[in-house]
Amino acid sequence: MCLGVPGEIVEISGDDQISRTARVSFDGVTRVVSLAGIPEAVVGDYVIVHAGFALNRLDRDEAARVMELIDALRACPGETRP
Repeated sequence: MCLGVPGEIVEISGDDQISRTARVSFDGVTRVVSLAGIPEAVVGDYVIVHAGFALNRLDRDEAARVMELIDALRACPGETRP
């Protein structure tokens, strides 16, 4: 199963669609991701990221709902793995 995680674009670099990247914050952890698939993205947008690529934009409210669901899943009792 794949999980696309929402994050907020905090910085963009690159001049063309292929090399354009963004520094994206995931609850305080930042990663550099490719924006090749969504060239219209701007700083402050929330994006769904999977495997280093921003797949689509979503609004702030939807991003908050997704993060609430992820937090609820973290709180579920279950098997712990090393």
